[in-house]
Amino acid sequence: MSTELKIAERVRRILPSASVAALEQVLRLKAEGRDIIGLTVGEPDCDTPDHVIEAAAAAARAGVTHYTPVTGMPALKRAVVAKLARENGITTTEDQVVIATGAKQIIFTALSATVDNGDEVIVPAPYWVSYPDMVRFHGAEPVIVECPAAQGFKLTPAQLEAAITPRTRWLILNSPNNPTGAVYTEAEHRALIAVLRKHPHVWLMTDEIYEHFVYTGVSAVSPAALDDEIASRCLTVNGVSKAYAMTGWRIGFAVGARPLMAQIAKIISQVTSCPPSVSQAAALAALEGDQSFVHDLTAEYRARRDLMIDGLNAARGITCAAPEGAFYVYADVSGLIGKTDLDGKTLSSDLDVAAYFLQAAGISTIAGTSYGLSPYLRCSFATSADQIAKACGRIAEACDNLA
Repeated sequence: MSTELKIAERVRRILPSASVAALEQVLRLKAEGRDIIGLTVGEPDCDTPDHVIEAAAAAARAGVTHYTPVTGMPALKRAVVAKLARENGITTTEDQVVIATGAKQIIFTALSATVDNGDEVIVPAPYWVSYPDMVRFHGAEPVIVECPAAQGFKLTPAQLEAAITPRTRWLILNSPNNPTGAVYTEAEHRALIAVLRKHPHVWLMTDEIYEHFVYTGVSAVSPAALDDEIASRCLTVNGVSKAYAMTGWRIGFAVGARPLMAQIAKIISQVTSCPPSVSQAAALAALEGDQSFVHDLTAEYRARRDLMIDGLNAARGITCAAPEGAFYVYADVSGLIGKTDLDGKTLSSDLDVAAYFLQAAGISTIAGTSYGLSPYLRCSFATSADQIAKACGRIAEACDNLA
């Protein structure tokens, strides 16, 4: 009998996360002694606020190191209910809230609970790299709808209407968006809601993890606050990872219809039992404590955004608009396609451009291929102003060396 490991078909359907792979590549090259500036990181470059760390330490010393309820500590759920009312205009109750081991777990688990083989999930592109693979893992089909720069990288009502079929189960919206920074306005949300109201079998999943990082005077809007009928079939996903520099603490939360949240809880009970107890104590301190950290970080990122936009637009063959939110620039590198490097190699795709910048300039980026719309590069400005300036300078020089 063969001892070869059998790999399940569901695993064969997916690829490793492109953003995680890019970060690992940066770390590996740095360990080898290469001078690499990483513009791939999808997390704040600062540490968790002191008062949050102190709350976690105090909780650990007080014995908050045991299992909690599957859906999270009651105190943290109450804080989430208060936060949703205060910041998002969503009125809810604790039994509609689930705390999980990151927002990513909630998205994955919601799909586990609701899609079967042959179902469809609408995913506007550019998209966060994990959405399509999560859908495929569960045997469903991601229906990718390209949203070009000409329409602000946003899904239009006509596109949504055309994409819906009897097999559609979800529309996934991410605003502010990773990788483009696009932010849907209230009017744009209402226009999409008008389409969804005609198709009651389609639920709406909104990933709002970057909600605090908006730079253009617009505010991030929660669709669940705009329409009671849509709210009844909307899963609003968020967490503390980005706003409070807590990616490693792994706490996400969501609010949705009770029947859906019950199924999500059932799955979590069999997978991770509950979120980390000490991390929940930290998240409670983050949500209920001083919010000046978030406001200061947003202001800092706006300055870094402007620095990166100016630097990249100064490079020959690259153009990019200022993102409205998040902390990424989605740079158009179509002006570099067809160019040749000093070794005579032709750059035929954004993958080639990313590889060229890494090799010739020591700059790590992620190709737009991973986000469903090319030819672009995602560049994170969640790094220091000094690093951004150096990176843009190197990129400009590398562009000048192309023929």
